[in-house]
Amino acid sequence: MRGADPRYLAVELAHVSLRRGGRRVLTDLKLCIRPGERWVLAGANGAGKTQLLKLLAGSVWPEPKAQSVRRYVRGRHEWLTPHDVKQDIAYLGAERQDKYQRYGWDMSVERIVGTGIHRTDIPLDALSRADRRQVRRALRALRAGHLAARPFLSLSYGERRVALLARALASRPRLLLLDEVLNGLDAENRTRVLEWLERRKRRLPWVLATHRLEDVPRAASRALVLERGRIVYAGARRRAPLTRWLAPHAHPRLARRARARPAAPGKQLVRLHNARVYLDGSRALSGISLAVRAGECWVVHGRNGSGKTTLLRTLYGDHGVAVGGRIERAGIAPGVPLEHFKRRVGLVAPHLQADHPRELTVCEVVQSGRHASVGLNGAPSSADRAATRRVLAHLGLTRLARRRLRELSYGQSRRVLFARALVRSPQLLLLDEPLAGVDAPTRAALLQRVAARTAAGAAVVVTAHRLGDWPGEATHELELAAGRARYCGPLRQRPLARRGPLSRRAVRAS
Repeated sequence: MRGADPRYLAVELAHVSLRRGGRRVLTDLKLCIRPGERWVLAGANGAGKTQLLKLLAGSVWPEPKAQSVRRYVRGRHEWLTPHDVKQDIAYLGAERQDKYQRYGWDMSVERIVGTGIHRTDIPLDALSRADRRQVRRALRALRAGHLAARPFLSLSYGERRVALLARALASRPRLLLLDEVLNGLDAENRTRVLEWLERRKRRLPWVLATHRLEDVPRAASRALVLERGRIVYAGARRRAPLTRWLAPHAHPRLARRARARPAAPGKQLVRLHNARVYLDGSRALSGISLAVRAGECWVVHGRNGSGKTTLLRTLYGDHGVAVGGRIERAGIAPGVPLEHFKRRVGLVAPHLQADHPRELTVCEVVQSGRHASVGLNGAPSSADRAATRRVLAHLGLTRLARRRLRELSYGQSRRVLFARALVRSPQLLLLDEPLAGVDAPTRAALLQRVAARTAAGAAVVVTAHRLGDWPGEATHELELAAGRARYCGPLRQRPLARRGPLSRRAVRAS
């Protein structure tokens, strides 16, 4: 390790273990990351990937052991703790993005990216002229300069991810740690990030955790595979057993999607007519008309910022429709509380993952789905507890029942949101990028749950950037562009070959 490139950090771990929430999550790790090495990190949900990245970043502390070593080296300088080199390490994961949502930090993207320079959560000082130049360079590197003046919380989930990656770049890191950074990105932004990772000519070392084989950059030279908190492979990427956790499982054939037929029309559950939706004074949706009926499965797709999340939250009732348009919901007439509708809807969305208090147990989160609430306003009934036990067992989550959200991986938390959505056997499922952050076997299992609800007569509306995440039972499609519908109708009337360029990119990426 001595004599390493003085421009970048090298890290060595030996006999390192980690406990979180009273549980050992990493065991006897041995790893060396050198300048110029580019690592892909793989493993199942809960294998310990996020905790390993946090351990490298200095955000969590290993178990004290006599033989344990955590060494950071830059040139001839060496440190046995990360305290003096934390400013040289950029770590980007879902928790930072959720923090802005949770606390309502809504500064401009320029100011958010600028906090990377000064290593603060929120801006404490005005940006200097040199700071602004550095921010512009970071945004240009990802071709995201057009976002600079936008309020951060006005961005889509994928746009926020790009802005936070620019924040990491603005810090000029000597080691870059990326935890599922490609989640929620459309085909264009995903390509931009991969190109940035692949074209770096300098020896900046990085580690990228992912659950998808197509998200492994070609430039990745090394691979690390975790299983139940232990390293089961660390070496050359070309020999790594990545297929087990990254390759699609039970991938539905594209031809099946092209042949999909709408089910016989069922009861209308929700209908939009000429809907216009405004957020913070800006138009987010314009002229959207559609009717969702029982037994239908709608797929909504489009670029980051096209209005997909806004559409689902409008259907759910979080956003209103402007005068001149209307929304109709089954069973909701004047004077009937909207909560009556929400209790018949299952919702999975990134904002729910951010909004739920991290101290809640898995049981409490799932029980809240019975009341369409975030958290519980009162003690759960016996019916609430019984329904929660059933759905946790159905999804294989019983062993997590007493764990707190803060103790779960991102993918495990997403499975808990699925359980919350399914706890009342909903008539309508609204799923916003529901498969982000989950491993390949879990994606296949969750798609089977969606298929089962459709077969039982429920309606499904799901947003997805990747064709591989479309349910095989999809009957209808809505493609959005800048808040307007480019296509809205039965899937069978729009063959894959006739779709627009956005859809073709999604096909190549799947």
